Amino acid sequence: MKGSHLFYCASALLLLLFSSSMLYAQPTSPRLYNPQADARAEIDSALTIAKAENKHLLLQIGGNWCSWCIRFHDFVKNDAGLDSIASRHYVRLHVNFSRENQNLPLMAELGYPQRFGFPVLVVLDASGKRLHTQNSFYLEEGEGYNKRKVKEFFLHWSPPALNPLNYER
Repeated sequence: MKGSHLFYCASALLLLLFSSSMLYAQPTSPRLYNPQADARAEIDSALTIAKAENKHLLLQIGGNWCSWCIRFHDFVKNDAGLDSIASRHYVRLHVNFSRENQNLPLMAELGYPQRFGFPVLVVLDASGKRLHTQNSFYLEEGEGYNKRKVKEFFLHWSPPALNPLNYER
């Protein structure tokens, strides 16, 4: 009887250890933002691509610490229609804002978009001129984002929407 009791105790202990290790093995959030990145150099490189492809540059400013930042990225990426619209009209770049690196000189250059919270979306034309800063709160609905609002944002700040030739009679 003593041996079987020891076996059950050892089995229970192993099960407990295995279960607790599974709790800590939860997947981590994606690393969309790089605190060590030279954001200015990345923007300059992305602007070269935007100019060549006749697109705007969409900066998603936030951090890996920000659940709404990850949520916005996933919302667009996992919706084929939204992802297609964004890819057609924008070069997209994640710009870090965290304790490790707030990119303050860049934030000043962009008109302090962090004042809106995170994520904050900044649209630049292919020459680097800031066209719009979007407080993402206005794109939210419930515990996520509203597809119609995000789609309208992408379309209203796209190159065709701002092309004066599209409005001539």
